[in-house]
Amino acid sequence: MNLEYFIAKRLITAKDYKSSISAPIIKIAISAIAIGIIMMIVSVATGIGLQKKIRDKVSAFNGQIIISNYDNNNSEVTTVPISKKQDFYPNFKSVPEVSHIQAVASKAGIIRTENAFEGIVFKGVGADYDWNNIKEYIVEGKLPDFTKALNEDVIISRFLADRLNLKVGDEFNTFFIKEEQGKLPNSRRFKIAAIFNSGFQDFDATYIIGDIRHIQRINKWREDQIGAFEIFVNDFDEIKAVGNKVYESTSSNLDTKTIIEKYSYIFDWLQLFDFNIVIILGIMIMVATINMIVALLVLILERTQMIGILKSMGANNWSVRKIFLYNAFYLILRGLFWGNLIGISILLIQQQFGVIQLNPENYYVNQAPVYLNWIYILLLNLLTVTVCFLVLLIPSYIITKISPVKAIRFD
Repeated sequence: MNLEYFIAKRLITAKDYKSSISAPIIKIAISAIAIGIIMMIVSVATGIGLQKKIRDKVSAFNGQIIISNYDNNNSEVTTVPISKKQDFYPNFKSVPEVSHIQAVASKAGIIRTENAFEGIVFKGVGADYDWNNIKEYIVEGKLPDFTKALNEDVIISRFLADRLNLKVGDEFNTFFIKEEQGKLPNSRRFKIAAIFNSGFQDFDATYIIGDIRHIQRINKWREDQIGAFEIFVNDFDEIKAVGNKVYESTSSNLDTKTIIEKYSYIFDWLQLFDFNIVIILGIMIMVATINMIVALLVLILERTQMIGILKSMGANNWSVRKIFLYNAFYLILRGLFWGNLIGISILLIQQQFGVIQLNPENYYVNQAPVYLNWIYILLLNLLTVTVCFLVLLIPSYIITKISPVKAIRFD
């Protein structure tokens, strides 16, 4: 039988335990552990969730690695075409980390209706376009089919549709300025097949997506000429390394850029979340640990006579310390139980119902996203237990300074 565990268990289950002087302090310590783990779970799940959601959203509308001509400027509009006849297209066999590659092109234009007009970027896509990346953002209508004959179907953002007073099935005129000066702009009439809402203002206020063959005809390009290639990778965490491999596998007249480089201001902002999460974890663990130290010291003070009796009966210092460490470990587990129960419940409610809403102009999403990873939750619990237990070894050392004779006489 483990004598220290037996005594600790009897102390915990004793009737006078809940009515002792230490009872309110113990409750505070348990509450501090619970609140700390709630804050840690929620901050990690929402912080990582926000990073992944924004990252996936940027990738969905731009690809993860973009291959374009060096002569193109930094705008979103294609100026110089490149040929589709490349060794890496349609399958990037030299870089196995690439999961998909698609050809796109873009051209600036103006949508004109009877009552309003808006400047837009027409993004042309073809039969190789992976619609699965943006399917979750479609809020109305159905995706167009560009695998057959040229058609006028496009998808437009909710933002632009509301500003132009358009809906699914409506038609509108779009004017594209010619590069030759003095020439009348090209006019195309498109039909809205679907409406998307990404919550990303940079995209929603700019892009409409349609058949790439319209851009090829307007620019008088050949069928094999496009604006750029968009590449998706198997593991986004390896995007920099894969980007270097892609760059080395393409010809010298082509430029390769990852979305981290293209949208550096977004990803630099996202990196701040890592720092914020670390700060929150540190503060919560520190608060929980301080409360546990206070609780342990009160328990030791309350059981001073018991410590003296055990020592007088031959118990060594480490044996007595283990009794109180078992007691503290029990309190930590109680706090973790309630903290995990409440924290995970909050995350599941947010995941299912989206209770907490965010301003998309500031956070690029409509609601706080949740990334529920059980491994992260387990690691947070282990981190809390380990840090608290190691720190509690220090105050438990006070037991070694207690004299049996003085302790027995202590009142």
